[in-house]
Amino acid sequence: MSAELPPTAVPMGIDDPVDRARAELKAALAAIEEKANVPRRVSQAAERGTIRARLFADRNPAGAVAAVAGVAVATGFLVWGAVRLITR
Repeated sequence: MSAELPPTAVPMGIDDPVDRARAELKAALAAIEEKANVPRRVSQAAERGTIRARLFADRNPAGAVAAVAGVAVATGFLVWGAVRLITR
């Protein structure tokens, strides 16, 4: 029963110091790439948000309608306020 390690983990049981250093470097580079890949992280966050919104809408349809209406009203007030500031 061998669980697959994530790319940012160093496998246990490496006795050779050179192989261990290589494994640690590979894991460190994978961790840096994972943290630095902003578009991928934004995409994953948007996907999680979409899933949460759908679950909320499935559980509470009236609350979802109220939330959408509230966001629409808030957006309208923001646009109205910006236009009013610009036209003064």
